[in-house]
This record gives sequence, C-alpha cells and structure tokens, in this order.
Amino acid sequence: MDFKQLVFSGVQPTGNLHLGNYLGAIQRFVALQDSYDCLYCVVDMHAITVWQDPVELKKQIREVTAAFIAAGIDPKRHIVFNQSQVSGHAELAWVFNCVARLGWLNRMTQFKEKAGKDRENASVGLYAYPSLMAADILLYRATHVPVGEDQKQHLELTRDIAQKFNNDFGPSIAAKGLGEVFFPLPEPLIGGPAARVMSLRDGAKKMSKSDPSDLSRINLTDDADTVASKIRKAKTDPEPLPSEAEGLKGRPEAENLVGIYAALGEVSKDKVLAEFGGGQFSTFKAALVDLAVAKLGPIGGEMKRLVAEPGHIDDILRDGAARARVLADATMSHVKDIVGFVR
Repeated sequence: MDFKQLVFSGVQPTGNLHLGNYLGAIQRFVALQDSYDCLYCVVDMHAITVWQDPVELKKQIREVTAAFIAAGIDPKRHIVFNQSQVSGHAELAWVFNCVARLGWLNRMTQFKEKAGKDRENASVGLYAYPSLMAADILLYRATHVPVGEDQKQHLELTRDIAQKFNNDFGPSIAAKGLGEVFFPLPEPLIGGPAARVMSLRDGAKKMSKSDPSDLSRINLTDDADTVASKIRKAKTDPEPLPSEAEGLKGRPEAENLVGIYAALGEVSKDKVLAEFGGGQFSTFKAALVDLAVAKLGPIGGEMKRLVAEPGHIDDILRDGAARARVLADATMSHVKDIVGFVR
C-alpha cells in the first residue's frame, strides 16, 4: 500500500534547550519542511515519565514551541502541537501496549540507562515509553522520522509493533476495505554533520541539559558573550587541526568542535578542515564563535520574544492540536473498528 509521505518527530519539554537539541533535531526539522508534510510535537506526555514540576512544565512546553518557531518551523504550513492535547496518543499507546511483547521492551537500552540501578522504583510510564513513541508516530501513519542514533532502537520497535498489528489484524483490516496493511513501517531519517553533539568539557559524553556544568553545553538562550566564553573554554588537545576528517579519529574534542562548525555552517567536516587544517585551535575557535553567534543569536532573541507572549504560543499549540486531532481521530476510528471495539 502506498502511504502519503509524512514526517513526525518530537522534542521533550524537560529544561534548557541546547545546541545538541538544535543541531540534532530542530535544524533538521526546519530543512525537512520543504520536502514533506510535517508534524512537530512537544512530547509532554513523555516528559512526565519522570516527575516534573507542573509550573515549570508549562513554561518548558512553551519554550520548546518558541524554539521551533524561532528556528524557522512554519506552524501554518505544518502542524506544531503538544502531545497531551490529542487524546489519540494515549488511546493508541494502550492498544500498542497490548500488541508489543514484554521481551521487546526488556531489550530497550534507554530504559536501563534512565532507570539506573533503582529499576524497581522507575515509573511504568518510563518502561512503556517506547509504546507511546510508536503511537506518536503511527497515530498519523507517518512514513519518515528524523531520529538520532540513541532513538534508532525505539524506531525499530515502532516498526515491529506496526508489523505485528498488521499481521494480527490482517483479516479485519482487509474486511474493512483498508488494504493489506493499515500501518506503514516508518523509515528513519538519520544524518546531518552533527547529528550527535558532544559535551564541550568531555568529547566522549553527549551534550546534555542534565550535566551539572553549564560550561558543557551552549543553551539556545545564551547571549553572545556567554556563547563566546563557552567555546573559548571548550576542551581541546595540544595538536593542530588535521587537514582531513580522517585525522580526527581518536581526538573526540577536536571532532566535536569541527562537527559543530560543519553543522552550523551546513558544510562537510572536510570542507571545514580544508580551511582550518594545520592551524591552532585559537584561530578555529574564534571563527566558531563568530559562526555560532551569527546563527544562534537571532534564534535566542526570537525565542525570548515569543516566550514573553504565552497567549500567542498557546494559540499556535491549540490550532496545531485541532489540525492534528482530525488526522488522529480518523486513525483511531479505523483502529477501533479493526480491533473489534463497539463504537
């Protein structure tokens, strides 16, 4: 069956958005607008799999929405909304909880990482997170999902759930005149020169909002002086920059900074090194400061302006949710018929 080409992705509203969120997700969301119909979701239901302060959560939902728009996502051409406004996400997640197998969820490495040693104290929601993620995507029968390396396993599970649903209910799907399969097997969109941005203090660790050192990350709301200071203080090694990307192997801090420059400048690492290879980090960092401030400054400024108008952001989210609900309700109507619910 041919499915309409559609992109779905989301960002959790769990605190300071940083350069890793921008380069790994939001910048790519902007680029995909020209090739696909897109739904971009603030996944607030995922956020509460660990406890969130309710007042802060509202603020963070609006901040992520502001970041989407400030970065260039057009909420009129595409759909921008927060997950909790569309009840189909929770409804389909329950159906998928009954389709997914316990063994599949037990293999999810991200639960093990997030739950840590005190696994018995983790929420059921954190454990079942991948079923909700599958529901997020398949509620709109999305065909493509931009994902980072750490989400690939969850997308593979989404495909497994879709396939099992299609197989389990094949006769019912056919009887309803819905073709041979109901859900597509969504494809990952992996890429971008800096899909994985590392800490400025440790090139072996991913840039994270939970790192206790603010110097480890560039926040999207940092002013120009703060961005410049963090880049100048970023950890490097004593060797000059290599002339080709191959020379970055075994040099995680150098590779990270070159990758950031490449992603912000939308060029290859080899092109960056053709310009700066053989030179000292001081020269390269000065150029990276200029590029980062030029690229991120307007986004941070526009985010602050939008956040100061919460009513405007809420209107955008309500409008997006209403449009998303039309698609979601159509899917859930079919799902309820397929599984045999009386409506």
